[in-house]
Amino acid sequence: MPRSDDYGTLRMTAGQRGYFGIGIEGASKPMNFGNLARSAHGFGASFVFTVAPARVIGTPASDTNRSWHHVPWYSYATVEEMRLPDDCRLVGVELTEDAVDLPSFRHPSRAAYVLGPEGGSLSAAMIGRCEFLVRIPLAFCINLAMAGAIVMYDRMISLGRFAERPVRAGGPVAAPRPHVHGKPLYAGGTRLGPAARRRGG
Repeated sequence: MPRSDDYGTLRMTAGQRGYFGIGIEGASKPMNFGNLARSAHGFGASFVFTVAPARVIGTPASDTNRSWHHVPWYSYATVEEMRLPDDCRLVGVELTEDAVDLPSFRHPSRAAYVLGPEGGSLSAAMIGRCEFLVRIPLAFCINLAMAGAIVMYDRMISLGRFAERPVRAGGPVAAPRPHVHGKPLYAGGTRLGPAARRRGG
């Protein structure tokens, strides 16, 4: 699978703020990474990554849409070598007591999510690099590709623009309100004061 050392232009999904990437530390099953990469492409990820994979990933057959043609993939031999874009905040997905339940988590606008290996956990070094830890409130562990999809779905419904859910069962009764831009903050290179912004100039 092709790799690149330059993040280049970050992809954005229409209606979502910011960007995100997602990856696995210590991946041992290429098929799981293929499923995760395919889902990441579908959810509009800007990049995917692997850190210290236990096996050569190659081109997993589970990545049926060949996401590497559309989403950059970065591979790092160690946690110390891992690089993220400036101001990109690392979020670990792990079942720890101090992790925030995913439904209560406010996603950063610029984020990278990292999952641990199959049948294992994130390393202490990786946890030390994470700014946040989140957990999916389940009774037991699930497949890591599925866990990644749940995290990306939660991000999408949190940061995307969708019609409000109705009180009753069923679909929305009204379309989402169009986005309205605020008044300009600058005019002719000079920052406008609050009174000027209220007047619109």
